[in-house]
Amino acid sequence: MQKIFVTGISTEVGKTIASAIFTEALQADYWKPVQAGDLDNTDTDKVKRLISNGKSRFHESSYNLKSAMSPHAAAEVEGVKIDRFHINEPQIDNSLIIEGAGGILVPLNDEDTMLDIIMPDYKVVVVSRNYLGSINHSLLTIKWLLHKGYEVTVLFSGDENLHTENIILSKTGVSSIGRIDEEKEFTKEIIKKYADKFRDVLKTL
Repeated sequence: MQKIFVTGISTEVGKTIASAIFTEALQADYWKPVQAGDLDNTDTDKVKRLISNGKSRFHESSYNLKSAMSPHAAAEVEGVKIDRFHINEPQIDNSLIIEGAGGILVPLNDEDTMLDIIMPDYKVVVVSRNYLGSINHSLLTIKWLLHKGYEVTVLFSGDENLHTENIILSKTGVSSIGRIDEEKEFTKEIIKKYADKFRDVLKTL
């Protein structure tokens, strides 16, 4: 059974869409350990709406915070302290897609970051989207994960920029799963199309 942690080089780069595609491709379960903001339409809700298969299950976040802020700040507003030892992975007999919040060094509290809940047996997929500064953000994210000993692959999101992508891949030595194009809308049908496209490579992670 596979455990794939989906992170991004920043916010709004396509982590949730990528997570939906991976969940559909592997008929995996989905879990977002920490949700901050938009509790009426969480990332779990979004992924659930995009899945076609009947096998995937969707697990409750360990922390659901109302404010759309960094988890440590959202928790402070609500008088909560996030304890990483209370973030418990679902015990399941299926592959699991885990979606992070923001990037890997987003704080959970004064001591811990999102990196501290990426378990040693997780494979990590970094979603990279081209924007001014994205090369730096991608290299920092990937190299820090590699330094910590994780197996890392990249998924590119949005319009193609081969110059940027080739630099990221050559300077890190990681491989790419492929690309999610700039779609007008992400529907169940579009998610399934990408799931079929990426399934074989995902199974090799």
